[in-house]
Amino acid sequence: MKLWLFRIIAISLPLLLLVLIEFSLRWLFPAEPLPLFKSNPANPAYLVTESQIVKRYFPQGAQVPRVELEPSFVLQQKPADGIRLVVQGGSTAAGYPYGMGAALAGMLEQRLRRTFPERPVEVVNTALSAVNSYTLLDFADEIIALKPDAVLIYAGHNEYLGLLGVGSNYLAATSPRVTRWLLSLRKLRSFQLLEQAYQKLSPLPETSSGNSRTFMAQVARDKNISLDSPTFQAGIQQFNGNMRRLLARYQAAGIPVYISTVVSNLADQPPFQSLPLNASQQQQLQQLNSLSQPAQQQQIANALAQEAANSGHALLHYQLGQWYRQQGQSDLAKQQLAQAREHDLLRFRAPLAINDQIKALAKQHAAILVDSEAAFIANSPQGLVGNSLMLEHLHPNVQGYFLLADSFYRALYQQQAFSSWPNPVPADIAWQERPLTPAEEHAGYLRILQLTADYPFKAAPEPVQFPEPTAYSEQLALAHVQGKLDWLSMQSQLVQYYHQQRNGDMLLKTLLIIADALPHNGQANLQAAQILLQAGRKGEAKHYLQRALRTHPAPPEAQRLIQTL
Repeated sequence: MKLWLFRIIAISLPLLLLVLIEFSLRWLFPAEPLPLFKSNPANPAYLVTESQIVKRYFPQGAQVPRVELEPSFVLQQKPADGIRLVVQGGSTAAGYPYGMGAALAGMLEQRLRRTFPERPVEVVNTALSAVNSYTLLDFADEIIALKPDAVLIYAGHNEYLGLLGVGSNYLAATSPRVTRWLLSLRKLRSFQLLEQAYQKLSPLPETSSGNSRTFMAQVARDKNISLDSPTFQAGIQQFNGNMRRLLARYQAAGIPVYISTVVSNLADQPPFQSLPLNASQQQQLQQLNSLSQPAQQQQIANALAQEAANSGHALLHYQLGQWYRQQGQSDLAKQQLAQAREHDLLRFRAPLAINDQIKALAKQHAAILVDSEAAFIANSPQGLVGNSLMLEHLHPNVQGYFLLADSFYRALYQQQAFSSWPNPVPADIAWQERPLTPAEEHAGYLRILQLTADYPFKAAPEPVQFPEPTAYSEQLALAHVQGKLDWLSMQSQLVQYYHQQRNGDMLLKTLLIIADALPHNGQANLQAAQILLQAGRKGEAKHYLQRALRTHPAPPEAQRLIQTL
């Protein structure tokens, strides 16, 4: 007995000493915590997401990428009859370059609120640009604490060249297990102080915080990740390991997960990095377009296809895909264009193996698969996903974002999530009511001009030439992108403009967008409720009046109106 007691004391003393050191350091050298959700200072009834959450992954004082989480609000106390969803993912899930209105959370919340007018609906966004499966896993416990009715995931493009990606300048460790271990240790104050001391001795490379280059221009360390290379396989293993843990955690908590396949631009995005075409290949491609005999064309095409397959030549695959596309041979075009993406050495687009992993993981962990890629294919000319739905290599345009949100909406409806659906909203009505103003849509277009003026779309950064505005909304968008006008001021000026123009539909849409962005603002939500009542939409008006009444002081008019419902 004494021997066992001695052993317990021998083991416990070092642990107690470490705990004592940790708490002493927290008291002597306090640090601001970075929870994913914090109390909203404007209204304590709500939590709000931490916009600077990316700082979690860097030592204090280090330069960090200019990546921010858009504010998303959630009630501290979930209503008994409330519907609460949480969205996880990268820049596409976050709605880049348009913002929250195009985000999965924004589009779904607007449509679900119309579907369930008598129930409080919250779709909480935790997606942000550049992050990958490490961040999704890191957020899991805080998301579980919200007790969501489901978690929606759209992720997979950033495993190679995102934060902590295997080919990224922001790599923490080459081993996923070590990286996860480091992320856990970074929560300790003792480890944070050691990390800061190390950083002073060995500063991290300068990031985009110090200049105007885009994140894509800063992040790529490994620009030559060939298919099935060790680095390629490491990215797949990293994604599988993190997502397997993430889905298992939600499964253990009894939280349904809807996980989507990811989509990229096959038809109109050339490989970012490839071997150049040699003289013989160029000559044969020219012959394909000049010969008039189909048999001769097919002979050359077959030879080039075999050569591309043997050499893994991404650009040759792409050019062949374009030729098949012009010939109307969509199946062969898709095969070649898919191989062009697979052999693109600069991996800003997820390879096929990521979607294979998503489908397998969904089966293994009883998650609901949302096949967004299939929806994009079905809605693309010749079944080739390209510029009709995409802005560049992987971000959808407004139509594409609507299609992505529609895929999740349909999956939720098919599963009859949240019990019966009293008022399913048809896609055409949801499209007309999409929560984006023309100014936001134009601002997104301008941001893409900025993105594509730098690496990897250009070898060196080029000056951005914005087009002259042709409408008032475009003037506001330009001022917003140039930093001369904040988002709320842009929307408020649109409200005045639509009121002057007597455009009731756009006035209603814009007031609702402002109210949803500011749930803690009583006056904004009262205005939204008033215009909804004028439109005869009492169920939705009640939601905004209830939000107005949670503010301090609550508008007296909100109390009067809610008593009339």
